[in-house]
Amino acid sequence: MFNITIRNIPNDIIEKIKILSAMERRSLNSEILILLERGLLYETKNRTVKSVTSSTQIRIWEKLSGEWKDERNTDEIIRDIYSDRSLGRDVNL
Repeated sequence: MFNITIRNIPNDIIEKIKILSAMERRSLNSEILILLERGLLYETKNRTVKSVTSSTQIRIWEKLSGEWKDERNTDEIIRDIYSDRSLGRDVNL
């Protein structure tokens, strides 16, 4: 497990967390962990969270480069990639 120190927590927030922990009969630490879990669930519900850094992804691609075997020619692969693409999401600019 990882330990962190959080500095400069506003007094009103820490008081609310203390009240919640008392109401739920949990330690302050347990209440903070639960709030973090709920916050992460809420924030990531409709998003994909990257679990691999871009530098790690590049190393993976470099290792795989030239290793992929495929019976299709380049034009067929490109056609398949384009045909499998989705339109994506709507973006308001």
